Amino acid sequence: MGITFPGGEVWPAIGLGTWRLGEQRARRAQDVAAVLRALELGYRVIDTAEMYGDGGAEEVVGEAVARSGLARDALFVVSKVYPHNASRSGTVAACERSLARLGLHRIDLYLLHWRGGEPLGETLAGFARLAERGLIRHFGVSNFDVADMEELFALDGGAACAANQVYYSLSQRGVEFDLLPWQRARGVPLMAYSPIDQGALAGARAPAALREVGARHGATPAQVALAAVLAQPGVMAIPKAAREAHLRENLAAASLVLGAEDHAALDRAFPPPRRKQPLAMG
Repeated sequence: MGITFPGGEVWPAIGLGTWRLGEQRARRAQDVAAVLRALELGYRVIDTAEMYGDGGAEEVVGEAVARSGLARDALFVVSKVYPHNASRSGTVAACERSLARLGLHRIDLYLLHWRGGEPLGETLAGFARLAERGLIRHFGVSNFDVADMEELFALDGGAACAANQVYYSLSQRGVEFDLLPWQRARGVPLMAYSPIDQGALAGARAPAALREVGARHGATPAQVALAAVLAQPGVMAIPKAAREAHLRENLAAASLVLGAEDHAALDRAFPPPRRKQPLAMG
């Protein structure tokens, strides 16, 4: 299962989130080992941000990538700029700092983490400058709703946006009403963060519907939750995981195919939206 980005390149539908990694120096070796193990297991999309651990997560990712021995083109590395850094020159400077922490010459997808006070046109100008210098391959946004996306696309160069990363899970399905169809119509992938609700849809305490559907497939509740999100065309999920068992579990969810009976059961437990809902944040 793959997601097609603008330009035609295809990447796996399951990536690795790194929120909460790199926050504690005492856990640095463990965090690096977790990302390295993910790469060894086959993860090829790695999502991070300058916000995570005040740059610590980028350092963890960079060390793991360096130790993996993988060719640079085998990986799709995503990072994000803080809104308060997202002026024209600030975006460039923030990206340069992220690259230094990552130990890389370029970032594959560089996102505006959420909307702030800087005009979108200025951020776009910063992205354009980074692309001209070869420091990023694609730009995108995060936590943008339909009105934000329409404003972005109305700006010069805004339609080149390669992705929008938002909170999307079975318990937070609001994007299915309008944002996801809007992006799908324009070929803009939606990257789902917190697709397992930060663990609330996993394990023995997961909602009964997830456990029941999982039992039919020999799958865990977390795998069912991920498979339900991935069943939507144009959606990539980037769950954060550090334990090997969870890394393997999440990766395998991309191969889980749910049937009509499964989707009906999940719709009863997690009703799809019937009206516009505020964008979930987490």
